[in-house]
Amino acid sequence: MKLERLNLVENNALINGAWTQEASGRVFPVLNPADGTLLTEVADCGAVEAKAAVDAANKAFPLWSGKLHKERAQLLRRWFDLLMVHREDLARLISSEQGKCMAESRGEVDYGAAYVEWFAEEAKRDYGDVIPEPLKDRKVIVIRQPVGVVACITPWNFPIAMIARKIAPALAAGCTVVCKPAEDTPLSSLAIAKLAEEAGIPPGVINIVPASRQRAAEVVDVWLADGRVRKLTFTGSTPVGKHLARESANTLKRLSMELGGNAPFIVFDDADLDAAVEGALVAKFRNSGQTCVCANRLLVQDGVYDAFAAKLALAVAKLKVAPATDPDAEQGPLINEKAIAKVEDHVQDAVSKGAKVLLGGKRHALGGNFFEPTVLIDVTTEMKLCSEETFGPLAPLFRFKTEAEAVALANDTPFGLAAYFYSKDLGRVWRVAEELQVGMVGINEGRISTEVAPFGGIKESGYGREGSKYGMEDYQYIKYLCMGGLGDPTN
Repeated sequence: MKLERLNLVENNALINGAWTQEASGRVFPVLNPADGTLLTEVADCGAVEAKAAVDAANKAFPLWSGKLHKERAQLLRRWFDLLMVHREDLARLISSEQGKCMAESRGEVDYGAAYVEWFAEEAKRDYGDVIPEPLKDRKVIVIRQPVGVVACITPWNFPIAMIARKIAPALAAGCTVVCKPAEDTPLSSLAIAKLAEEAGIPPGVINIVPASRQRAAEVVDVWLADGRVRKLTFTGSTPVGKHLARESANTLKRLSMELGGNAPFIVFDDADLDAAVEGALVAKFRNSGQTCVCANRLLVQDGVYDAFAAKLALAVAKLKVAPATDPDAEQGPLINEKAIAKVEDHVQDAVSKGAKVLLGGKRHALGGNFFEPTVLIDVTTEMKLCSEETFGPLAPLFRFKTEAEAVALANDTPFGLAAYFYSKDLGRVWRVAEELQVGMVGINEGRISTEVAPFGGIKESGYGREGSKYGMEDYQYIKYLCMGGLGDPTN
């Protein structure tokens, strides 16, 4: 998948506006998950580069935070424009290193760029408050100020969207950033950082420090211990998020955590089954099931269980599994062998406990990291896939009888990121939406992510919100100004 602009492929870290090798020249490989071929090698950074990135971000902070909101907005807008100009090349980069089909990669570029555009606009609407004064000679004013240097740690499943969703609000608020992209997908992150540089964002405002899985902790530990890093934002697993939260306590960093999920997808007996199947295809099989809001448990009411299962299996069977080089591909490979093994384990565990394979159930004939899109029926809560996030193309169908049972099953998890349900009953819509213990609910809709709405969870799915008008709040302090001595001096 050759790029029109070859120099978008960067192999080094971006620190203080310079593309920098690791101190000893150490590198790590970036592989194509479709066939395991080597794409390139990237600087394998460590503590030296991590500290240098904070030095640069800290030095750049006064200049960047001191810019007019309109100036920051204009630079973010230029960055958005460049992302759109190079949309096709960026999509090819995503597909090459992450594996998703080109249609989904183009969609991800659009989605990530939308956050840059949104926060370019929000930067100009960074309002404070004037509070009615308690005494006649005072004024009470509230202003918002940037927290300082922000550390971003991003995942591999949406390598452009996730970094844009964190960096854009940070920059709009006046913060500077240091970022470690996922070791599987650093090229996309480095490419959009190059475009940010070309948009005129000053040196040191954005610093990207790639590292292998073996050295990731070395980079992040420097940021955790450094008091100049005032905020950490992380998207990833709950165990890692808990570790980062504990280690951030010594410097009392502001935290945003978008962690694991176990999303229920509920189909009530009054649902439009065709619409529910269409929604399930999106919520379950987008990016081959590798999304944090992926429908992990499909709960179907008794009266429509068999009909829904048949319709879903028929639709899933039509999905084309192929590498991203195939223009008709709809399902790509999983990210690595570990991901394949987990899906395989979940299927085998479920079958051993009584589940039946309606479709798929094994590694794909293409080999490598490809797995057949799979539908299981007669699934129960004793199976691993009920309590563990599969993160693959596996749709397990649970059976329920009543609305109360469905809600109880949906909430019977420590996670609370997203949920979906299909129903035509308006009363049920309001009841269930309010009772589900999650941060986001899709009602008769399987695709819920958008830059205009707050994205985030509750319980062990984390805290903080990304996107929407609330998205800059986690990158700002609120400062109260009490102005006295304003009474009439003649009195």
